[in-house]
Amino acid sequence: MTTVLTPATPLTAGDRCDRCGAQAYLRVVLNNGADLLFCAHHGRKFEPELKKIAADIQDETEKLTAAPSTASETER
Repeated sequence: MTTVLTPATPLTAGDRCDRCGAQAYLRVVLNNGADLLFCAHHGRKFEPELKKIAADIQDETEKLTAAPSTASETER
């Protein structure tokens, strides 16, 4: 059987870490199609084990270091 992964939707502020409840920045899709959500801290902590069981890992931790968008001229 071949698993076909559909493109993942971006994580939002409403997506929470399954371990601690903080904002999730990683989605780990398991071979059975279920997914787990992790904050950056727990994603790094469990990364070696997650890589062994994951069909896909959606990593959006770059959002933590992205520069905030600048305000438009009308907002200043």
